[in-house]
Amino acid sequence: MTDMLFVTPLAATVEEAKDYVNGLDTLWVLLGAILVFWMQPGFALVEAGLTQSKNTANILMKNFVDFMFGSVLFWIAGFSIMYGEGNSFFGWEGFGFIGSDSNVPAECTFIFQTVFCATAATIVSGAMAERTKFSMYLVFSIVISALIYPIEGHWSWGGGWLSEMGFHDFAGSTVVHLCGGSLALAGAMVLGPRVGKYGKDGKSRAIPGHNLVLCALGVFCLWMGWFGFNPCSTVAATGYDNAVSMSHVFVTTNMAAATGGIAAMLYTWVVDGKPSLSMVCNGVLAGLVGITAGCDCVSIGAAAIIGVLTSLVMCGSVAFIDKVCKIDDPVGAVSVHGVGGIMGTIMVGVFSDPAIDGVESSLAVQALGALAVAAFSFICGLALFSAIKYTHGLRCDLIIEEEGLDVYEHGEACYN
Repeated sequence: MTDMLFVTPLAATVEEAKDYVNGLDTLWVLLGAILVFWMQPGFALVEAGLTQSKNTANILMKNFVDFMFGSVLFWIAGFSIMYGEGNSFFGWEGFGFIGSDSNVPAECTFIFQTVFCATAATIVSGAMAERTKFSMYLVFSIVISALIYPIEGHWSWGGGWLSEMGFHDFAGSTVVHLCGGSLALAGAMVLGPRVGKYGKDGKSRAIPGHNLVLCALGVFCLWMGWFGFNPCSTVAATGYDNAVSMSHVFVTTNMAAATGGIAAMLYTWVVDGKPSLSMVCNGVLAGLVGITAGCDCVSIGAAAIIGVLTSLVMCGSVAFIDKVCKIDDPVGAVSVHGVGGIMGTIMVGVFSDPAIDGVESSLAVQALGALAVAAFSFICGLALFSAIKYTHGLRCDLIIEEEGLDVYEHGEACYN
């Protein structure tokens, strides 16, 4: 997205903007914003379906909060930090900065970037579900949207040091998903596991989600939304080259999702004896996360391989984090978005084909970029969540966790 954010020179005046702004390009990017926004109900449904019914209202509320607060705070400061003129690590052009007209109006670019910001914040919610104080969730949602995501986003998409090195992350395997997954890992570690998740012998106990129908519908929503997340990141739709590029991205995105789901189905069938619906759902999402970095510059065959590899690593990661690390991640957010983001970013250095989109990025640069964003996000998350834990408190009271956050935190429940 870095190279594609402004595909024509920035317009300094209204008259110049009339020469540059393209109606079809604008419609394309706004359609992408709608589709990426559609991922919000997708995340809400997946998270609600994979957790207990007594916490459903709380989970839905948090997904609303992510988008509401993210929209306001990204406008106040986040966009300026991410895309403002500055240095290699931090941008700034004042409060309320939303950029300048290019081939699309400034407001078009701004709303497209806003929905990406909200996605990064939402990822954290799933890993910390069913035991977090709602008031404290507001605090870290604000910090993520206003500071953490924009700062690391500037490195890759705002002209920062990673982009200067040739780092390539077309639509956000690292910028969005690895950032969110690393924060989710820090949050789950500081927060601790849910009551009853691990027995006295240390063995993991399953806490089944209450509605796999919601989870599956959520994944379909996310799959659809990803067709805005990736293809519309071309931010242009006119001309032969753009037509070919966005069509190619549609195909690679869908292929990785499909092979990711197939790989998870076969993995659980062989390892557990039965194909798991919940793991197929996460396999599809892992494939989508994995292809997001290189969807513009890898072949269709490479996209299929990326989907398989990312999904299989995700399956192993879920078991490792749960049973070995003893970290309770109710929806597998760390494995899907964090591990999937790392895999997808590194695979660009393995499978990118300059003949497809002119992209050349070394494996070393891709690995460095993933490591830098993961480390920055994780350390910021540890500091933020620990500060909350040892001041106001991050975790809800035991009785609230046992009886459900819906009634205690919100005074209402989704199920009577």
